[in-house]
Amino acid sequence: MLNQIKGLHHITSLAADARQNNRFFTETLGLRRVKKTVNFDAPDVYHLYYGDEVGTPGSVMTYFPFPNAARGRPGVGEVGDTQFAVPEGALGYWSERLGGLGVSGLSLDQLFGANRLRFEGPDGDAFSLIEAPADGRGSWTGNGVPLEAAIKGFAGAELRLRDTGAEVELLEFMGYQRAESEGNTTRFVMPDGNGANTIDLETHPQAPASRQGAGSVHHIAFAVADRAAQAEVRTALLDTGYQVTPVIDRDYFWAIYFRTPGGVLFEVATHEPGFDRDEDTAHLGQALKLPARYEPMREKITAGLEPIED
Repeated sequence: MLNQIKGLHHITSLAADARQNNRFFTETLGLRRVKKTVNFDAPDVYHLYYGDEVGTPGSVMTYFPFPNAARGRPGVGEVGDTQFAVPEGALGYWSERLGGLGVSGLSLDQLFGANRLRFEGPDGDAFSLIEAPADGRGSWTGNGVPLEAAIKGFAGAELRLRDTGAEVELLEFMGYQRAESEGNTTRFVMPDGNGANTIDLETHPQAPASRQGAGSVHHIAFAVADRAAQAEVRTALLDTGYQVTPVIDRDYFWAIYFRTPGGVLFEVATHEPGFDRDEDTAHLGQALKLPARYEPMREKITAGLEPIED
């Protein structure tokens, strides 16, 4: 069993409109845009990162906004619900705020004993705010969100699967421990993690396969401290039979990827070097940052990207 993984690092999804996406996360949810860059494989498309003040691993939601992308189809083989942690007692504030801003899909319930507010993003993305005990994490109080209600980062994520057997084995190999079950959902917890500690496996034996599009999660990333820890994880996964990519430099972290038995794309990402490697903390997310290989094309790339702010 691995002991290098410390919870979630980031979750990356697809969107249909960069401006709308930026407004939702910075204005509606009050997160900080910590990086404005481009998709490494499609530099005519933004890659936008939102999180806390410095983009702490476990707080970062990222998006590839492909202009006018068709909506995804929810189903099995994907991350279903992305769960954000908020302080206990905060859901009254969020219910009023999101309702007043016209956010759709609002519903209050409980998940494993914790109060939960479900809602949808601009592309039908499935999100939850979950009241969580204090865990030492700070919050970014953007666009008028008070500290006592501000998002602390992820609580975790829910994976929708036809069958969870092989996924259970993988999570336990990665260091997660089975906690409890409720209906068709089983929770796994990372002991002594970074706060973004839970993975819920939701079983839907008869559901159709998901189809990626706007509103779909592209991949979910797990956090390790550094490249040495990542190399240990990669070797262990290869030895177990997983097909794992070589290490890829993503400028702000190093990444490896592999597909799980249930069809979900997993990434393992390092804390290093961080989002302040090319911007000071006070100005994170303001300038368009390009991977070095695209710098000679900056003028052309910039001309093709729609401004995301007025």
